[in-house]
Amino acid sequence: MLLPALYNALWRIAPPLIRRYLRKRARKNPAYLEHWGERFGAPHPNPVQQPIWIHAVSVGETRAAQPLIAELQRRFPNAPLLLTQMTPTGRATAAQLYPQAQCRYLPYDRRDWVAQFLREHRPQFGVLMETELWINLISGCHSHRIPLFLANARLSEKSQRSYQKIPSLIRPALRQLTAICAQTSADAQRLQQLGAPTPIVCGNTKYDIPIPPQSSELAAQFRQRIGNRRVFLAASLREKDGQDEAELILNAWQPHADTLLILIPRHPERFQAAYNLAQQRGFQTQKRSDNAPIRPDTQVWIGDSMGEMYAYFQAADIVFIGGSLVNTGCQNIIEPLQCGKPVLFGPSIYNFQAACQEALAAGVAQQIHSAAELVQTVTQQLMQPEIHAQQAAKAAVYLVQHCGASQRIADVIEQHLKQTIASAP
Repeated sequence: MLLPALYNALWRIAPPLIRRYLRKRARKNPAYLEHWGERFGAPHPNPVQQPIWIHAVSVGETRAAQPLIAELQRRFPNAPLLLTQMTPTGRATAAQLYPQAQCRYLPYDRRDWVAQFLREHRPQFGVLMETELWINLISGCHSHRIPLFLANARLSEKSQRSYQKIPSLIRPALRQLTAICAQTSADAQRLQQLGAPTPIVCGNTKYDIPIPPQSSELAAQFRQRIGNRRVFLAASLREKDGQDEAELILNAWQPHADTLLILIPRHPERFQAAYNLAQQRGFQTQKRSDNAPIRPDTQVWIGDSMGEMYAYFQAADIVFIGGSLVNTGCQNIIEPLQCGKPVLFGPSIYNFQAACQEALAAGVAQQIHSAAELVQTVTQQLMQPEIHAQQAAKAAVYLVQHCGASQRIADVIEQHLKQTIASAP
């Protein structure tokens, strides 16, 4: 009982530290200063009642929830929708995708704030996307008899080692979840080793995300502005421990008159930094946000926009997915595969390990180990445009083999809810 008591004691003293952290984040992204009351347990002025509740931390998880939400709304058409996030970009994405839903931050995991949130909304059931294990939230749902599902669950070896240090917190929480739908058998095994009773392997919902129809029109506009030049896209670039993937790529990049390098940092607060870096390295640079024609001598284009990634993927010839040259575990490789593009990623893949390994085995992606190797590989592949059609055909087959997770997860949720109703007194 010592660790749970310590956990709750820490949440009692944490608010000033959290506020300081949010103010620090707000120096680069002012949106972190908004809607603070939602984070700190303030009553909501108009809480939606008895909704389907989906919690997705940020942009990636919110988009991964899309096909699952579609399945759940088809099965529960009269239920309102509540979406909660932890980041401003995730909240903005949810509001954009679901204008009819109530979108808000999930309060931090202090017991009284969680209780306030659950009393306000009284969800019919909740779905936590991927690896959101908030101890008091799970316990509160269990106490209030709110079915709570962990969906699209993934657990890297690194995260497993961290959770193994606090078994008296994690084991009861995992056992209080109504059901756990894991992405892979390896994820299910690691969760079971932490104390989850019977995780069900359902696959990854990211394979079910449809390409937004409007993105094709925008991609055509991009290509018209780019002209006949070849395009190398380095997307979702991250930074860690003083290493910036945008800087690593710019340091290694050898400009070609017929090739445009597009750089897209993962976080909006890094857009300007990437632009400044490119200029400092002597590259002719423009921004997407300028909405100006791309000049023939422009060497680097900074993709400083949100919600347009599918258009960038479709406009590119070759795609590198960031978060993998620095040790942040890789970002989503599935979206460029959906667009039929040759995909490259670096050595750090723990967040998308299964997808990366399966893509390598299927021959639809390639792993590189340095920025120099990345540039060399891109240069070679751009000289062989005939392989792109073959790559697109392989990717199509690969994607068909991996879709359907959203339907399987919705089946699990629906089955458990029917059992709950049937066993109710």
